[in-house]
Amino acid sequence: MSVDGKPIGPGLSRKYLLGADRNGRDVAVRLLYGGRNSLLVGFGAALVTATLAVSLGLIAGYFRGWADRVISGVFDIIWSFPVLLLAIALGTALAIGGLDLGLFTIGGSSLWIPTLVIGLVYVPYLGRPIRGQVLSLREKEFVEAAIAQGMRPGRIMFSEILPNVTSTILVFGTLIIANNIITEAALSFLGAGIQSPAPSWGNLIGDGVDFLATAPHLAIVPGIAIVLTVLSLNVFGDGLRDALDPRAKVRLR
Repeated sequence: MSVDGKPIGPGLSRKYLLGADRNGRDVAVRLLYGGRNSLLVGFGAALVTATLAVSLGLIAGYFRGWADRVISGVFDIIWSFPVLLLAIALGTALAIGGLDLGLFTIGGSSLWIPTLVIGLVYVPYLGRPIRGQVLSLREKEFVEAAIAQGMRPGRIMFSEILPNVTSTILVFGTLIIANNIITEAALSFLGAGIQSPAPSWGNLIGDGVDFLATAPHLAIVPGIAIVLTVLSLNVFGDGLRDALDPRAKVRLR
């Protein structure tokens, strides 16, 4: 009910399509803005993951030796923690005190906090496959020819090896974006992700849990948005994998 006693629930008013929350804010509008924030964090975290994973995977696979041992050890340490628990620990700590990087400071309520946290915890999931491919490509003839021509390691890694792992980055990237959106929703639901009053699908579900008996749509609609988004990204990733790797297709005769 509004202040003057008029019903503003779902379907009862043209002004509020999905009703209003306890503070009188339009839930449909917050759903759209929450989707924007969730997608920003999902794509931004995937960019952070890809940048770190590609750089570390190329260095570990090409140089091998002590560089490979150090980077693989870092991957193993991150991998040993459950993703959600590690993200909750980092997100909670940074949400309370923020992040001071010297030249600039990131506030605890900034979208950069969940973006960096989620981007960091998924680095091994992309870095390990890239490292494995680079180790294999390192022994190929075209790399040996580039070394014989006097190319520097940096040029070989980014002009000769990186184009051959692009398909892996693209396929894993779409799947990581979907995982990032789910992880962000879980963090925001638990209070360690996007902080109120900024909306996200996760904290919208958290706000709607208190009204499951009287207004279940407040939690169901953001959940449906997450499911449809993640499902579409997974289907797109499967199609992209089949297009970029025809050998992975199963042909029936």
